[in-house]
Amino acid sequence: MNKKDIKKVVLAYSGGLDTSIIIPWLKENYNNCEVIAVSGDVGQGTELDGLEEKALATGASKLYILDLKEEYVEDYIFPCLKAGAEYENYLLGTSHARPCIAKALAEVAKKEGADAICHGCTGKGNDQVRFELTLKAFAPEMEIIAPWREWDIVSREQEIEYAEAHNIPLKINRETNYSKDKNVWHLSHEGLDLEDPANEPQYNKDGFLELGVSPENAPDEPTYLTIHFDKGVPTAIDGKKMGALEIVEAINEVGGKNGIGLLDIVENRLVGMKSRGVYETPGGEILYKAHEMLETITLDKETQHYKKLIAQKFGELVYNGQWFTPLREALSAFVDETQKTVTGDVKVKLYKGNVINAGITSPYTLYDENVASFGDDGGAYNQADAAGFINLFGLSIKVKALLDQNRDNA
Repeated sequence: MNKKDIKKVVLAYSGGLDTSIIIPWLKENYNNCEVIAVSGDVGQGTELDGLEEKALATGASKLYILDLKEEYVEDYIFPCLKAGAEYENYLLGTSHARPCIAKALAEVAKKEGADAICHGCTGKGNDQVRFELTLKAFAPEMEIIAPWREWDIVSREQEIEYAEAHNIPLKINRETNYSKDKNVWHLSHEGLDLEDPANEPQYNKDGFLELGVSPENAPDEPTYLTIHFDKGVPTAIDGKKMGALEIVEAINEVGGKNGIGLLDIVENRLVGMKSRGVYETPGGEILYKAHEMLETITLDKETQHYKKLIAQKFGELVYNGQWFTPLREALSAFVDETQKTVTGDVKVKLYKGNVINAGITSPYTLYDENVASFGDDGGAYNQADAAGFINLFGLSIKVKALLDQNRDNA
């Protein structure tokens, strides 16, 4: 589609540095087109304050703020939790928020009769893929505009200069210009001193950590929590039933206070480069570990082991933006089948960055104390049976050794 044919653009708008300058840039470069800003609220908190005033002041015709928090937790975060999905030890945060936001973006674009959808993702990052694969699934006919792949701006420093030249107010400055992404589940930090893996993250620097404290600043006394799961989904804390969003918010708070969930990694981006980031996922680490603890007594060995393979592939699909694909949906169906018995209570001890098992119970437990006991099992297990098992299990080893001996003697 020719630029002149684009009359109305729906923009994924956060009010951050990238999208703040995109509104005037679109109007300058796309024939003074109408720009409708859309902000998906997945738990950014105060980042949404004053967003409408800012969007309108910089040239948008209107702003949608869509409350997606419940949907995000229930339809994206918890399916990943049930799967145990990770990517290179990262619990996924930004990656499963993007399809949630992009789906809503496509819905608004169709409602508004837009000609194009625009996002502020850089050409070096993963988010451009996550946004656009979702848009292809829900608005395949829609033109996609990605300014970072078009304009001459090559750095965040130049973005700030553009903003200053166009009188666009910013909440950041050159000294605190970390690239951050925040939602109800996590907070990521990239850029500045973090770009050199030789530099230790400044966890105790004022304003760096937002969801919690560093382990050394956590309380000297442990905190105990009991989390109830129903078919793999957390539904209560310390006996109090809560909604999905309420549980994530509550457990994030207590996890943050205890220095839980800090991760400093160099990860392999989808686009081929390595990237260093620091992640805060306090509640996520607690829920993932508690869920895994519960599965140790509720899943049989073969399912438990095979599910690890599924978890890795599931995490890769989510990280790579392939949420709305037949394979991800099929893997979710497998996961849901495994979770039918993942019901019970997990007690954890939180202490200075650690999540420690303090007790697991389930009505579907596969752990039989009589069978496992070192004492008198009452005949539940005949130890003499082990001899025949070992003979058969080790038969191939014995046969090879005997044949090797014969060959050596010959």
